[in-house]
Amino acid sequence: MKAYIFPGQGAQFSGMGKELYDNSKLAKVLFEQTNEILGFRITEIMFNGTPEELKETKVTQPAVFLHSVILAKTLENFKPEMVAGHSLGEFSALVANGTLSFEDGLKLVSQRAIAMQKACEIKPSTMAAVLGLADEIVEEVCASIDGIVVAANYNCPGQLVISGEFSAVELACEKMKEAGAKRALLLPVGGAFHSPMMEPAREELAAAIEATTFSKPICPVYQNVTASAVSDANEIKKNLIIQLTAPVKWTQSVQQMIKDGATLFTEVGPGKVLVGLVNKIDKEVATHSA
Repeated sequence: MKAYIFPGQGAQFSGMGKELYDNSKLAKVLFEQTNEILGFRITEIMFNGTPEELKETKVTQPAVFLHSVILAKTLENFKPEMVAGHSLGEFSALVANGTLSFEDGLKLVSQRAIAMQKACEIKPSTMAAVLGLADEIVEEVCASIDGIVVAANYNCPGQLVISGEFSAVELACEKMKEAGAKRALLLPVGGAFHSPMMEPAREELAAAIEATTFSKPICPVYQNVTASAVSDANEIKKNLIIQLTAPVKWTQSVQQMIKDGATLFTEVGPGKVLVGLVNKIDKEVATHSA
């Protein structure tokens, strides 16, 4: 079975999407439509912007979404049998499997980015990568810290990201090293994504998601929150609202997709981060980058 996977924030690069714009009429139409919807020429930043300009959350999220979705729409024989996306990538996956229209997906991603940016400005918060520790130990250390710090991204065995208040994350990093972590280092991100710190953003995005039409998908999506196949539009909607404050269960999602028959994982979008993670989760399964 063919599984298509879509990357999240961090996969962006200067020049992303330019080749698509130059070589596909459909891509050009969709990019120009996007410039109108967003009210600024995001194509200028994607094609010619500096890494700093691309790193702004309100730019990064729509840019990665656009690259992924437009690439999927221009692929020959794009017939997904299952889809999944990492964090922001879940929105790309939902357009790819027909749950969301291109326009609705774009609007939600833009609103998500702005809401998250606002939430980041309320209180200093951050994320950190922890390498070489079992999931259970990471969870135990987080639970022992006074303050908000949680496991946020289960990327692959031995690679977790924690998220929360600045001081709590810093202290957790020290404790992770004491517990035997190979590395525990702060990430250059704007705030504590996938933690309770994102509650203001979740509330803001919930209203937008509730007001959006979700259609019956052509194939199941393996959602970050459940790590299981979901085909019911209302359930997809509910899980998408929870996603901002809940962990990304990427390891568990990929394992479940393989159990359910995935034989080829194709990453659609900028970079090859997810293909790398899939290879670490299961060395036997075939992977491909679109």
